[in-house]
Amino acid sequence: MEKSEKRCPLAKKCGGCQLQNLSYEKQLQYKQVQCIRLLGQFCRVEEILGMEHPYHYRNKVQAAFSEDRRGNIISGVYQAASHRVVAVETCLTEDEKADEIIGTVRRLLKSFKLKPYNPDTGRGFLRHVLVKRGFKSGQIMVVLVTGVREFPKKRSFVNALLHAHPEITTVLQNVNPGRTSMVLGAQEEVLFGPGKIEEQLGDCVFRISARAFYQINPAQTEVLYQKALEFAGLTGRETVIDAYCGTGTIGIFAAGRAKQVIGVELNGDAVADARENAKLNDVQNIRFFKADAGEFMTGMAKAGEKADVVLMDPPRAGSDRAFLSSLLTLSPKRVVYVSCNPETLRRDLVFLSKNGYRVRKIQPVDMFPHTKHIECVCLLERR
Repeated sequence: MEKSEKRCPLAKKCGGCQLQNLSYEKQLQYKQVQCIRLLGQFCRVEEILGMEHPYHYRNKVQAAFSEDRRGNIISGVYQAASHRVVAVETCLTEDEKADEIIGTVRRLLKSFKLKPYNPDTGRGFLRHVLVKRGFKSGQIMVVLVTGVREFPKKRSFVNALLHAHPEITTVLQNVNPGRTSMVLGAQEEVLFGPGKIEEQLGDCVFRISARAFYQINPAQTEVLYQKALEFAGLTGRETVIDAYCGTGTIGIFAAGRAKQVIGVELNGDAVADARENAKLNDVQNIRFFKADAGEFMTGMAKAGEKADVVLMDPPRAGSDRAFLSSLLTLSPKRVVYVSCNPETLRRDLVFLSKNGYRVRKIQPVDMFPHTKHIECVCLLERR
């Protein structure tokens, strides 16, 4: 096998970059073959769209904190299928500035005599650090996830962090005392700045909170969304449904080319963020609803309403049969399916192909270089 251009010494321990032993060119070839094997029965699979610079692309970095056997404070990632922290100081996929900030927090814990939190004993202080950075805006959010609410010398700690990194624009404390694999808890306090950051995607600006989902690779997100809009074939006369709309990114992206966009999402926090993002961009022709997307589309069909295009971006498990059946009931002319899992995509395309839709185009996009994950955009048209 051809060796990678850069080599991570932690590749085997961490397990996050499964294709790291291959050159980037070979990684793209591997993913192309996977897509053809799984999806080639439907139509020609276009050549995968890779990155020009496939390193340090992750705009969101989270690190778990622990102690090694000697009692030294370490931070990094959980080893695959375990709760043991692998110490990571720099990572080839993570934003370099975020790694620097996490290193500073590690040193500050020691100087402030604070310990990592141990969920088994309920003792200690810091569980995780989450850093989000706007690559275009330059804004940086740091979230200190603590196991307890009490934060000794809180103001001094935050001031020391800001002194080391004046580029940080907001700092939050999130409290997560539970024995859980979830990073963030329910309680949150803004310690500095507005509590959110903004980032630009194409011509749109999005406000990102600690909890909000935002695509991790902003450079490839633009490539992905542009391809999705190209497949949607919008002329300004269409009614578009953005199913699983999250914080509204792709729907707001599409609104400038459509008559109206309807975003549907079950997560209430995401819907609130989506409405705020629409206001921020002065987008008048988009509405967001907190609802199950399948039930919403079935209701539209029963009310005699129609949609020309459905944009769908489901989770890795793909869409369930109830959602796909509601899609058939509404019967849009075109469906643009954005998938992060070619295996569940194949299953869903089999169902839709048997029930009145033809797959016209399949475009893989490499959103996560050095990992096995593959994103695809598919165009389906009603027969």
